[in-house]
Amino acid sequence: MANCCGLLTCQKEPVPLKSVEVELEVRDHVATVVSTLSYETEEDKPIEAVFVFPLPGDAAVCHFSAKTGQTEIVAEVKEKQEARDEYDDVLSSGQQAYLLEESEQSPDVFSLCVGSLPPGESASIRLEYVTELAVQADDGLRFCLPAVLNPRYQPQGSEGGSVQVTSVPASLVPYNLSFSARLSSPRPVSKVESNCPLDRLQYLNTEQTRATVKLAAGHKFDRDVELLIYYKDAHRPIAVVEAGQASAKPGTLMGDPVVMLSLYPEIPQAEISSVSSCGEFVFLLDRSGSMADRIGNAKDTLLLLLKSLPMGCYFNIYSFGSSYEHIFPKSVEYSEKTMKKALKTVKMMSADLGGTDILEALQHIYSQSCIPSQPRQLCVFTDGEVFNTKGVLDLVKKNSGSHRCFSFGIGQGASSALINGLAKEGGGHAQFITGNDRMQPKVIQSLLFALQPAVVDISVNWDLPKEVSVTVLSPPITTLFQGHRSLVYAQLTGQFSEAAAACVTVKYSMAGHPFQNQLHFSLRPAEDTGRLTVHRLAARTLIRSLEMEERVCRGKEDGGVKEVVELSVQSGVSSAFTAFIAVNKDNGEVIRGPLVRRNVPTCGEVFCCEIMFCCVDMTEECTDSQPRDDSCNVFFSASQPTKGRWKRFFSAQIKKLHAFWKPQTKSMDQPPQYKSDDGSSGSVNSGLDVSPSSLLDGCSLHKQPPKAPFQHLVSLQKGSGCWVLDSALAAALGKTSGEVENAKPASVNKEVWGTILAVIWLHGFEMDAQEEWQLLAMKAVSWLRAQNACVTKCVEAGNALLGSNVQRDALGL
Repeated sequence: MANCCGLLTCQKEPVPLKSVEVELEVRDHVATVVSTLSYETEEDKPIEAVFVFPLPGDAAVCHFSAKTGQTEIVAEVKEKQEARDEYDDVLSSGQQAYLLEESEQSPDVFSLCVGSLPPGESASIRLEYVTELAVQADDGLRFCLPAVLNPRYQPQGSEGGSVQVTSVPASLVPYNLSFSARLSSPRPVSKVESNCPLDRLQYLNTEQTRATVKLAAGHKFDRDVELLIYYKDAHRPIAVVEAGQASAKPGTLMGDPVVMLSLYPEIPQAEISSVSSCGEFVFLLDRSGSMADRIGNAKDTLLLLLKSLPMGCYFNIYSFGSSYEHIFPKSVEYSEKTMKKALKTVKMMSADLGGTDILEALQHIYSQSCIPSQPRQLCVFTDGEVFNTKGVLDLVKKNSGSHRCFSFGIGQGASSALINGLAKEGGGHAQFITGNDRMQPKVIQSLLFALQPAVVDISVNWDLPKEVSVTVLSPPITTLFQGHRSLVYAQLTGQFSEAAAACVTVKYSMAGHPFQNQLHFSLRPAEDTGRLTVHRLAARTLIRSLEMEERVCRGKEDGGVKEVVELSVQSGVSSAFTAFIAVNKDNGEVIRGPLVRRNVPTCGEVFCCEIMFCCVDMTEECTDSQPRDDSCNVFFSASQPTKGRWKRFFSAQIKKLHAFWKPQTKSMDQPPQYKSDDGSSGSVNSGLDVSPSSLLDGCSLHKQPPKAPFQHLVSLQKGSGCWVLDSALAAALGKTSGEVENAKPASVNKEVWGTILAVIWLHGFEMDAQEEWQLLAMKAVSWLRAQNACVTKCVEAGNALLGSNVQRDALGL
């Protein structure tokens, strides 16, 4: 740690960062974040403090200022090299300067240089950004304040410098976080949850549309801070019109009004229920060293996915690190034989492939020819510790016409730019799994999306007053899922009254049927907050599109970089080609003496600081091969917690998937007693974690009595969807082989009887995990229908045997 400084590091060297204060303002689904960082040097020499820190990948940094003593300096946005040169010149002359810039490789990594802090001097940095809040499967809006910036792996031979890291144990992070949030929406705020302790949610009006909440005092900034905000009627589409900046020229982005549309197209239930049995499913699993503490959860989920795939599809499993591996040379048809081979291979996987080089694996996948009539669905599981994020996203976009990409960010510090970008450019859906989040429900939700027919021919049509023209600033909508929000930004040019109205129509086709949804809205501008939030989000959206076009057309066209720089300077929003530069021009005193570089340490073996702030040690080589111990996150609620965050989403999805399937809501209060064939008994532990070893018991030669019946029941299901009646199934159901055999109705074969018992057991005793086993049950029901068996007597006999009361209709039979 040659260049690491820290108030409480092992070397007892001083760290200038003393505290982080964050104020969050959420207006419906848009967040404005203001962070204030306070520094004080304790050295006898002037220093240059360097911080590397994470921000949400879609954030628009729109303000940066510094205060030293009584002097406040507001930064300007300038072309990046020009800003760097000015910063160096100012430091060389002995003056103070501050430089904030975005990483050239990933838009969710920023670096801040605080130059020429005199001995004993204090300073505060104020950073402001705006971002949209992502909608979760249970309709919550997720805000994440990044504290963790994982080391980004840089493959050998790649260009640019990698982010380097110096760290201290979490208990030694020398700065605290003060965090408060103000919420407002046209809809009532129902509750707020967090992975960190919260003070009680305080409502500011009787309608409960405005509220405040704070983190409990004394929080160490040693983990990401995640808030989940729940509104009533969350899926209502809205439009927000924001007036232009009075000082800006009319006809420019900042001078004209801008509208933000938040669309939730309602896809007919009949179309959602048409789950496809075809498709090529390619799973790409991160096995780099940084996944050591998370590989087990990822394997659990992969195994559940394999069991949930429909017969008739094709699949393959890739894993990657510094190199990549695949189970089959090319995708194979899903069968009992291929499923068993994949299960055995997955069981042996570990986080032993070195760094995180996803690009080479993706290139190989895309080089494989697509299978006719089998739409390719790519599922990526990674902690996002990728150096060349922009190159990866460019590759996915280039191949977006041949597949859909579903991404899963695992653990704290997963790059939001990578995870969200993969889904956005690949026309899929992104999920983040942190702390105690169960991965399985979120992954099954994405699999449900993947099994639905693709929505095509999407168009957005505008009906505006004749004196108003519209310039759409967002890329075309290419993906629609039920419950999935689509955001559209547009510039409105022309004169119109506040009483004017407009209408937007979204048209699309699904399974050959045309559909449309409309949103009527007023052109009256919303209340002026002075922040120009919508304009800056619109500018950020356009900047990202132009940056990607510039990378694709690099060397072929001129003007791409210039257009981005002009838009960035005009809007005051950061970009890959600009930087914020602040110079203390009022300080006439020259700071003398050699300038010492200091880097802020972070927690554990990860970058930790919030939106602030992490250390960069330029003397140590970055490695991605060491395991890391993530903090254990438990969700805390600022209001009364609701049991089962996922129940609302999945109960709705199941109704849509099966109009005929009405799950029995009454579950047994107690699970059955476990009985083995030797007559011994005990209380059944119906834990829901699907471990690799238990899932693979059905494939091994030496079966052991299961510790959790649900896990073992899943492992015993065949690829076709049926269960074989044997002693292992009987044990999983809490019965002996003799009890199960004697209760079987006459003339019913063993596979039909075993399958009906398994499905009844799931409905009777594992309804809380329905989101995890719903696809398994659908396969089983489809198999039973194909057998043309008389199931009425079987259901009655099964209920009698298991002590349940599940109705036949609830099983979908």
